[in-house]
This record gives sequence, structure tokens and C-alpha cells, in this order.
Amino acid sequence: MVHLYKEVQPADHFEISLPHFLSTNERQLLTLFYQPLTGPEPISLYLTLWAEGEDLHTQPMTHYYLMNVLNMPIGKIFEARIALEAIGLLRTWRKDDEDSRRFIYELTRPLDAHSFFQDPLLSMFLFSKIGEQAYRKLRRRFTRAINKESFKEVSRSFMDVYKPVHTNVPQDFGAIDKHQSIQNYPFYYEQFNFNLFMSGLSENLIPASSITTEVKEVIAKLAFLYNLTPIDMQKVVILALDDNMQISTDRLKKACADYYKLTVSKDAPKLEKTFVPENAQIPQKASKEQELQNYLETTPPLQVLRDINNGKEPLPSSVELAEDLIMKHGMPVGVVNVLLEYVMLTTDMKLPRKYVERIADHWMRKNLKSAKEAMELARTERDQYTKWKQENDSKQQPAKSNNYKQPRGSKEIIPEWFYKRNEKEETEKPDANKQKEFEERRKKILEALGQTEGEVK
Repeated sequence: MVHLYKEVQPADHFEISLPHFLSTNERQLLTLFYQPLTGPEPISLYLTLWAEGEDLHTQPMTHYYLMNVLNMPIGKIFEARIALEAIGLLRTWRKDDEDSRRFIYELTRPLDAHSFFQDPLLSMFLFSKIGEQAYRKLRRRFTRAINKESFKEVSRSFMDVYKPVHTNVPQDFGAIDKHQSIQNYPFYYEQFNFNLFMSGLSENLIPASSITTEVKEVIAKLAFLYNLTPIDMQKVVILALDDNMQISTDRLKKACADYYKLTVSKDAPKLEKTFVPENAQIPQKASKEQELQNYLETTPPLQVLRDINNGKEPLPSSVELAEDLIMKHGMPVGVVNVLLEYVMLTTDMKLPRKYVERIADHWMRKNLKSAKEAMELARTERDQYTKWKQENDSKQQPAKSNNYKQPRGSKEIIPEWFYKRNEKEETEKPDANKQKEFEERRKKILEALGQTEGEVK
């Protein structure tokens, strides 16, 4: 699992680079083509970055802002980001300063429908996600095939129409970033062993001229998708040859699918993520303390304050304190959540700023990185923190009960609010039994008066 503090933190700033404004057709492609591949969270991040990027006067923002807008922990935002990178919708640039990091998020437009269906990886990935019927429906909707067999192309080329005129043009005039001219997702087809692949092919059987750069890229993608070796791909290429000893991408994809069905499996191949999400690290039979640790590690502090406060919105001063710990002091989210919870449960639901900052200073010097580390330190240093609390407010009596105090003989500390965070206030729900009794009494009174529902005498 990637260590998030090495990759991105809520206090890290980012800027957005947009190639163009998003069209209606591209929004449809994002929803119907890309969302089944990535899930809803990466597309939500993409659309949020796009909306912010359309503001030409926007200033660099922090990832903490994204956490609040998307209601997602920093880990989920990171996973959404790398999903967009893998699918070709986002390019990320990072600059490391002495005490911070800065990012540039360069959003790219989605592939058009024709290019998407032509790509062997993306089209098969979509097929495995939505099934054959929905896949064919999308093809009919977004692609329109025109039979050109009886026609002859008479289009003129650029050189047929224009001729060069030598002028003194600056060397950098018209220069563009080579990455911007490539509209595709990052796939390094050079990793395929083309030397081994070509060594087993006879020039008389398959001319080298037929193995173009485009064909090479399709060969590498198909080998990756179907998990086939260069030797296997030699057989696939021979099956894909047409009568003119040429290779088309369509015939190549069909030949590879047929070869896979005959030699490996009749089921379509599927793609899985190589990294393990944060939630997958929690054992299926996790203890309540492990559930609490994961909750504190992955939940925005604003939501933690709401849950501790029985769903009520926290005061601005409490939110500002949490944001200062993250933004100004660079504390990890999980550590801040443990600190807020610990102080509130040991001070009768108060957040004395000086007391919080004193503990925060201690934890920063301890270089805590996770909620688990913070919870363990809070237990071992409980007596010292109690002393600091008394020094901070010597006029007030210590809290009668310490909800965070560890019971003897128990290794788990689960505050009561954690169990109630998902419960709705029962006072807001109508009492069904009382309502039923009231209706029965009302009907009896109407019958005694000789009236029925809706009748007035």
C-alpha cells in the first residue's frame, strides 16, 4: 500500500490546467464510458477539478478543500486521482519544496467514442463491466458505420493543396508539448518483448512493413489484456493476416479473442487494480477498536466533529482549530481526529485551544503519522495530559467521568458516540403505534356519531 504521507497530504496545494471547456458530448462519454471503468468517485473528482479550472482567476487550492467538497478522505482522493491518471484523463506534476508539496493537475479530454471502441483495452474493460447488451447499445448510440466499399476516396492531401514558402520563422514558433498532442492513456507498449516476437516470424510469411507502429501498440495491449506471451502473439498475428498479407487492428483483435477462447478460457478477461485500497487492509473480523481507528484515519475532521456532536454542525471556532492543525501545522488527518476526540471526551465536550495546541505540539515532535499511533500515545501519556489540563484551567473542576479512559482488563477504547454516529434522533420519527391508536379511536367516534370517512352531516 502506498504511504499517503509520502504522496499527498491535505495541506498540499495544487493548480489546475485545462485544455478546453467540457462539451455536452464529452460529459456523456465520461458518464457512460469512463464511469463504469473507474467508479463514481474518480469522475466526481474529475468534474470538480474541471469546474474549478474553468475559473480563470482561481488561486492555488489545498487538498483539504477537495476533502470537504467531495466529502472524501484524503486516501479516497488519492485513489481517485491515480484512477484518472491510469485511464488517461489526468496528468499529475509534483514539485517538492522544503516543507510542502505542490501539484499541477492537467486534465485531458476523454477519447471520442470511435477511438474508445477501437482501443482493445478500454473496449474490453468496458465490456467486462457493463455486459454485452449494454455494450452493444452504446456502440449503436455513439457510432454510425457507413459502408464505403463501393466508393473511392478522392480527398486531396495537404501537399496537394499547399506548397511551402520559405520565410524567417522563429524556431520556437508553433512548438507544442509532445504530450499534449497524444490523446491516450499511459501505456508503455515498449515493455513487450518485440525482439522475441519478431525473431520467430518469417519475412516471407509476414512482411516487416506490415508490423507498423500502430499494429505494435495493439499487439502489446492485447498481450497485456489476455496475458499472452510473444510466442502466443506470433500465432495470433498469423491468424490475423488478410489475403494481401496485411494486418488490420480489427482482424488482430478478433484473432486474439478467438485464440484466447480456444486456448485459455471462454470467459472474457477482466482487469483488476494492482494496489490495495485502504479499506481492504481492515480484517473482515476487525475489532471495534480497529473499526474506530479506520474511521478516524479516513474521515474528514468536519464529519468527526459532527458525529461526536450527535449530528449537529460544529461551531466555526472548532472547525477553524481543526483546519489550522492540518493546514498550518501539517498534521495527518487521522492524528488530528484522534486529538479532537481525545480532548472533547476528557474535557466534557470542550475544545480549549491552548490545551489542544499543547498536545498537538507534543504529537508533532513525536512525528505521529496514523490514528493508531496517536491513540496508543494518548493512552500511555494520559496522566501527563491530565496534568496539562489541570494547569490549563486550574479554576475548573476536572471532569467527573473520563470517557476516554481505558477500562481495566480491556484493550479497546470505544467511545459511546461512535456507536450512535449513524443513528437518527428518535424524537424526529413519528410514533407509529400512537398514530394507529389515534386512528382507531377516531373511527370509533365517527361510528358512534353515525358518520363515515369524508361524510359530514
